[in-house]
Amino acid sequence: MTIERGVDWGAPGRLADSGIEVRSDAELGRLVDGARRRGEPLPEVGLLAGDLCATLGGRGEAARLSDGTGQRLPIDIVRARLDGVDHWFVCHLVARRARWHGRFVIAMNADRLGEWLLAPAGHPNDGRVDVTDGSLGPRDRLRARARARTGAHLPHPSLLSRRVQRWAARLDRPTPVRLDGRRVGRATEVELEVEPDALVVVV
Repeated sequence: MTIERGVDWGAPGRLADSGIEVRSDAELGRLVDGARRRGEPLPEVGLLAGDLCATLGGRGEAARLSDGTGQRLPIDIVRARLDGVDHWFVCHLVARRARWHGRFVIAMNADRLGEWLLAPAGHPNDGRVDVTDGSLGPRDRLRARARARTGAHLPHPSLLSRRVQRWAARLDRPTPVRLDGRRVGRATEVELEVEPDALVVVV
């Protein structure tokens, strides 16, 4: 069940014996994407680094995954259909050209992308993904980069931000796409759909 206001989220516990430890968003993304493509159940995952780990307050303490002091948390994942081909991500999708020229799309399930706090009001188990869509001129790009460290880059009149279960858009040209930091090619058609409570992580 996705998180509800006033209800405790997750529970203390250890990583299952069959669980897998990961040390980056890319490693987590590959694991989830591969399992979904093969039609296999998603394993439990112990997070030791990455943006989702930081979002959840994890400190990379491997002992917590096995000694029962960790926190077990259900997490949403997101299906991204790019030009008709399905991919899955856990932390973020970034579709942009070099130096952020032209239109870009950012979809966040974690609250941060590296040093940037891009979805300060988001939650990785609320059944929604935070999507920001638009374009910025050179001066606004510089300002946004600085403000994004604290989540103060929004609202902005040139950016449309929303929290959605499903979302679709057609970009004006094939645009490079990264999922959880992994390059997956270029796409013009982007469709997103949240899969609630799909994954259990331990931090």
